[in-house]
Amino acid sequence: MRRPMCTPLFAVYGAILRRPAFAANRVIGLQHCRPHSETNFTENPTTRRAMATVSSRGESVVAIEEMRSYMMRCMTKVGTPDDHARCLASALVAADYRGHYSHGLNRLDMYVDDVVAKITAIDCEPTIDKETAATALVNGRNCLGPVVGTFCQHLAIRKAEEAGIGWVVCHGSNHYSVAAYYATMALERGFLGMSFTNTSPIQVPTRARAAVLGTNPLCLVAPAENGDSFQLDMATSTVALGKLEMCQRKGESIPAGWGTDIAGKVSTDPTPVLNGGGLMPLGGAENTGGYKGYGLAMLVEVFCGILGGSAYGPGIRSWKTHDREANLGQCFVAIDPGAFAPGFQGRMSDLMTSCRQLEPAEGETDVLVAGDPEREHMALCDRLGGIPYHENQIVYARNLAKKLAVDPMPVLNV
Repeated sequence: MRRPMCTPLFAVYGAILRRPAFAANRVIGLQHCRPHSETNFTENPTTRRAMATVSSRGESVVAIEEMRSYMMRCMTKVGTPDDHARCLASALVAADYRGHYSHGLNRLDMYVDDVVAKITAIDCEPTIDKETAATALVNGRNCLGPVVGTFCQHLAIRKAEEAGIGWVVCHGSNHYSVAAYYATMALERGFLGMSFTNTSPIQVPTRARAAVLGTNPLCLVAPAENGDSFQLDMATSTVALGKLEMCQRKGESIPAGWGTDIAGKVSTDPTPVLNGGGLMPLGGAENTGGYKGYGLAMLVEVFCGILGGSAYGPGIRSWKTHDREANLGQCFVAIDPGAFAPGFQGRMSDLMTSCRQLEPAEGETDVLVAGDPEREHMALCDRLGGIPYHENQIVYARNLAKKLAVDPMPVLNV
């Protein structure tokens, strides 16, 4: 029986929400661990179409606050302090709300396991090793990644308020969910935000057989007019590892070019890629530009592991192992555009409008810019009154709740 193909997010929901409401630039979690206010659910034709799509895809809807509370229950049950659990839950819910399911609920059991194994610290806070007016080196002290990331991005923003730019690098961190969660914090102040992290070695460099680099994501957000913004958040591999895990969990195949098996052969089955194989750099093979993704992964490693003095490259522990601390390196940047040429937001809007107004290629609908698919998914969630999850994710969450003896999250009837 042929496995269904894992498809990009905007291909799934683009037909429901043709154009995002760009003026309503929703960013979840930017109160930095305080609950996100719920959007009132009003049924309309667009909502009914969205609900029909969710139902036809075997998905269930969970209210944002219910999912956040469930995640907090799981983390506090294994000993995580309330404030750390709230930071983590806010980051994971933000990932799902944006449509990046690979880094939200999908990751919860990993954080639980790290705390249970006592390989992640829950009894301390990040500290500053050294700093200047515009820079800082932070010791994450092995805290949960979202705790470290929130601390560092706040610090970068404060420095940008004083010096025009804040550049903060840390060592001793852990997996922190999606990079955009931190970079978008800068938007509240009208700043540009950037976030980078190294990760466990899973990416195979061009012309190599073994994986020695991580997915090493990079993120840039930039404010535009009327609440609009450019939001680039991408792995430097062809795809993030979590997307393969999601396809495996759903029983779906993957496109050729995402990963290779242990022998270095391209695989459309996620299992051999996850069991001894590796991800291909952004661009795929060398003749299609994969060496550029390889170079970008190295760039992120320079900003994170090399600059921060953390583990780097093949020195980072293997994915989901507990033999030693992760000691990830991460980089957080905030830039005040007012420190440079005036009119930044206007030019940013003009550039994005120039792209969005292009005539679509044959068979396409809209030309998008980075951040538009996420806005479409957030609008869908708002219409549904919560986040739609695949049936297998709901089963996974309920099994975890049973294992930890906590109440599962209730599911809305749509």
